[in-house]
Amino acid sequence: MAGLTEKTCAPCRGGVPPLAEGEANKLLAQTPGWELREQGRQIERTFRFKNFREALGFVDRVGGLAEEEGHHPDIAFGWGYAKISLHTHKIKGLHENDFILAAKINQLAPAAA
Repeated sequence: MAGLTEKTCAPCRGGVPPLAEGEANKLLAQTPGWELREQGRQIERTFRFKNFREALGFVDRVGGLAEEEGHHPDIAFGWGYAKISLHTHKIKGLHENDFILAAKINQLAPAAA
C-alpha cells in the first residue's frame, strides 16, 4: 500500500460521501500535527516560524504544491505562523485528497515547525 506522499490528488467531482470519522482518524495517524476540526469535516495545522519571511516562504511553497496537486487549502498567515485548513468543498467534508496534501505539506515544513 502506497504512503500518502506517494499518491497524487485525484479530481473530486462530488457525489461521493465524505470520509467517516473512523476513516479520517486512520488517515490522520499518517499526518502528524494535523487535527480534526468542524465535527470531523476538516483538518487543520498551525506551523510556527522565526519570522514573517519564513512564514511567507512556506506559504509560497504550499501554494506551488497546491497548484501541482490541483487541491487548494485555506491559508491564514502572519508573523511567525501559517495556519492551514483542508477539506473538500464539493463533498462538504474530508476526502483522501485532504490527507495526501497534508502529508506533502508536512514534508515542506522545516523540522522545527
